[in-house]
Amino acid sequence: MKAILVRQFGGPEVLKLEDVPTPKPSAGQVLVKIHAAGVNPADTYARSGNYAVIPPLPYTPGTDGAGVVDSVGDGVKKVKPGDRVYVAKSLSGTYAEYALAAESQVFLLPDRIPFAQGAGVFIPYATAYHAIHHKAKAHGAETVLVHGASGGVGIASVQMTRSLGLTVFGTAGSAKGLELVKREGAHQVFDHSNAAYKDEIMKATGGRGVDIILEMLANVNLGGDLKLLAPRGRVVVIGSRGDVTITPRDLMSRQAAILAFSLWGLTEAESVEIHAGINAGLENGTLRPVVGAEIPLKDAVQAHIDVMKPSGAFGKIVLIP
Repeated sequence: MKAILVRQFGGPEVLKLEDVPTPKPSAGQVLVKIHAAGVNPADTYARSGNYAVIPPLPYTPGTDGAGVVDSVGDGVKKVKPGDRVYVAKSLSGTYAEYALAAESQVFLLPDRIPFAQGAGVFIPYATAYHAIHHKAKAHGAETVLVHGASGGVGIASVQMTRSLGLTVFGTAGSAKGLELVKREGAHQVFDHSNAAYKDEIMKATGGRGVDIILEMLANVNLGGDLKLLAPRGRVVVIGSRGDVTITPRDLMSRQAAILAFSLWGLTEAESVEIHAGINAGLENGTLRPVVGAEIPLKDAVQAHIDVMKPSGAFGKIVLIP
């Protein structure tokens, strides 16, 4: 089969398309024929060797994917050959024609969801769910600011908080991104490339501030975020690419909090809850993964460049084997 291999850490150019043996499932394992693989910023961090979870070399990147079950090992009861599934992490990586996964890493994909959208389920929607429900403990009638709302996690966050009854603000850095965020459910959108956008947000809240901020680029925005919080507000750090300076008194005066997490630290109970919630949203149409670009697997290098562009991804970038 064709697969992307990383044999040394480095820039996007270390992603190489190679011929490798097709895995065979052992007991408790599932082999999925991948129709689409999701590309996440975390994939680029791992590829660079600068990430909390460093895979052993050589490896095939990719935690997200969607396709059809090809075969199963002994004892697998959750899925059968021919089932449409999405993959939430895997044993062999999803940037490939086939991916080997544990039974616990595959989930049925509703018929109404195309494979390209299915490849945008796990990281974006599990991250959004964990941030909104487990960390921020959001509830209806609160106001949320999704800071960097035009990417995969941002869109998932907008859809999810809108369905919960929150007032949803979203930021993006282009007219295209702002239009997308508005279309996916934000009540108001703000251009974070505009120097006055924070003033506009405060004005939109009547000077009170926002209850929750879901932050995708904390190293750039966190210091300013704290000044946008309402009393007892909280910022959930979802993404960061460096160090940041903050003024603790901005937290103290508001009795506010900064919360953060890594998706790799989920408990089993949290994971079960997350996938139950995701499945319900996919089935009833509340959650609608947006695909920004479909790129051939052989062009994974370009996908890793595009997913890190400052202008944003405008939805999920997926690789098509």
